[in-house]
Amino acid sequence: MEAAAAELVFIPSPGMGHLVATVEMAKQLIGRDQRLSITVLIMKIPFDKSQVSSSTQSLLLTAAGDRLKFFYLPQDEAALAELRSEKPGSFMSEFVNMNKQHVRDHVTKMISTGSSRVVGFVVDMFCTPMMDTAAEFGIPTYVFFTSSCAFLGLMFHLDTLSRGQDVTELKDSDPELEVPVFVNPVPVKVLPSVVLDKEGGSTYFLSLAKKLKETKGIMVNTFEELESYAVKHLAEDDKVPPIYPVGPVLHLLKDEKEEEEEVIQIVRWLDDQPPSSVVFLCFGSMGGFEGVQVREIAQALEQSGNRFLWSVRQPPPKGEMERKMPSEYNDLNQALPEGFLERTAETGKVIGWAPQVAVLSHKAVGGFVSHCGWNSTLESLWCGVPVATWPLYAEQQINAFQLVRELELAVEIKLDYKNDLRFASINVKLVTADEIENAISKLMEKEDQSSEGIKQKAKEMGEKCKIAVKEEGSSYNSVGRFIEDVMNNIHSP
Repeated sequence: MEAAAAELVFIPSPGMGHLVATVEMAKQLIGRDQRLSITVLIMKIPFDKSQVSSSTQSLLLTAAGDRLKFFYLPQDEAALAELRSEKPGSFMSEFVNMNKQHVRDHVTKMISTGSSRVVGFVVDMFCTPMMDTAAEFGIPTYVFFTSSCAFLGLMFHLDTLSRGQDVTELKDSDPELEVPVFVNPVPVKVLPSVVLDKEGGSTYFLSLAKKLKETKGIMVNTFEELESYAVKHLAEDDKVPPIYPVGPVLHLLKDEKEEEEEVIQIVRWLDDQPPSSVVFLCFGSMGGFEGVQVREIAQALEQSGNRFLWSVRQPPPKGEMERKMPSEYNDLNQALPEGFLERTAETGKVIGWAPQVAVLSHKAVGGFVSHCGWNSTLESLWCGVPVATWPLYAEQQINAFQLVRELELAVEIKLDYKNDLRFASINVKLVTADEIENAISKLMEKEDQSSEGIKQKAKEMGEKCKIAVKEEGSSYNSVGRFIEDVMNNIHSP
């Protein structure tokens, strides 16, 4: 095979959601154009995530090929130990900076020995400091943005707003912001915790927004039909780089873990349930609840009488977030109400890790109680499953607001709930069983007119997802425009 003419260097954030989407985007690009090759430089995850790491290894092994290579950057354990800080904004920033030399070394080697020309860096939003390294080689930087176009627009707006005021002063206030990419005013209470953090997080967040504006272009994991208002606004803004809506970029194929007996049993249980009868509760790889909240969820499920599949995760001890992830309970009976598993044995199933795409795509699933991570949001839309929103951290509150108020694709449990394990100062409020039950009943109710409207919209958006990525679809064409821009770099001085 003739060697590829152009090489892209991808640098994702170490989080599983970011890495998986990045790998899928890379696969899509090399599948579209034989002239492209891609090297993904992976910064080793700086704390124990053995389950995620094994899933990552499986993903990389199946994706690797002549034109898609992966390289793990060296990890300095002693330096990482010094980096750990109570300030949420500082760790990721310094972690990326300490990897700059490793990236510099590897790219130098690629340029000196490679037969293709490195024509661009493609970095995650958290890796924009790598733009400095790319500039040393005279190489342009693009971003693969793994959140929504609306959130990207919010970042740009907050950057502009910060020049006239200290945005952290908005904390604990009730105003609403007029944000150009949103139709409706955005309540301050749904802004990410880091935006309002006075201990350095806000400064870090705003610095990322500034860097994003300096890139040559931004691929966004969304599609025009979903976020037409936000996409149109950014496309018309001459102060931001070209925007390429390329999504939904999803990992839809089975991995090795889905062949395990535990997962097979989950699917078999779903096979025995009536169509659209099961509500699925899952809060992502970093979502976990303390026992008192777990018991409220259990009570809500029992009161509602709905069939359910519930992924239960235990949060790490306070202050351990930089080293440990949520894990499975050793004994569910210690977290759940006494006798709950026996009383709900005919209607429900409680599990640990969940094969989320396999569950959402099953005909028995009719609703999804979700933390509203953007990958999970896109997966639910792809499968046409309506959501009940229960955001926890990062930009999930904004995603929930967008789903409920802007797009009318979801039912609200909460929009402003926050349980970000990095911020010890957050006062986590209990969501009561009645609140949860009401939302689940509304989500699953067949006779409720508003619920039926949301279900129909979710189904229709699922069809639009699939059309967008097919040949001549909006995202398909957007990927083509991005490749054209990249290939033009070959002829640049």
